[in-house]
Amino acid sequence: MIPASREEVFAAWTDPESMKQWMCPGDVLTNEAKLDVRVGGAYRIVMKSKDKNYDHSGIYQVVDPPSKLFFTWITAGADQQATLVTVELFARGHDTELVLTHEPFPNSEQVQRYKGGWTTIADKLATYLQKHGARRSTGAA
Repeated sequence: MIPASREEVFAAWTDPESMKQWMCPGDVLTNEAKLDVRVGGAYRIVMKSKDKNYDHSGIYQVVDPPSKLFFTWITAGADQQATLVTVELFARGHDTELVLTHEPFPNSEQVQRYKGGWTTIADKLATYLQKHGARRSTGAA
């Protein structure tokens, strides 16, 4: 659960400047992101730790604001094999439920590593939105 509206959460997923703050799992300190957020558009995210850079790229398959993003994910962490990431956002009162699915993986070691990374990313996203003025939606127009 993220204490922000779906619109605010979706915007964070599509803004390379905000992504620098929260898409930082493990020992990653920051990242550089180039996003062409449209169906068929490409992205590249280079996560930077003190000792290493982690390069990720892919293509957006579905862009449905403010409820869904679906994109390929290609990285050395998955042996350069394209995996699929689905980000779904559901309004839950004043908050947003984020459901992230990342599949398929060839082995359980990769599943556990990515599960921990995505959990950290979701936590940092929630913290980022709280600190940067995410408004709680009242449902009023």
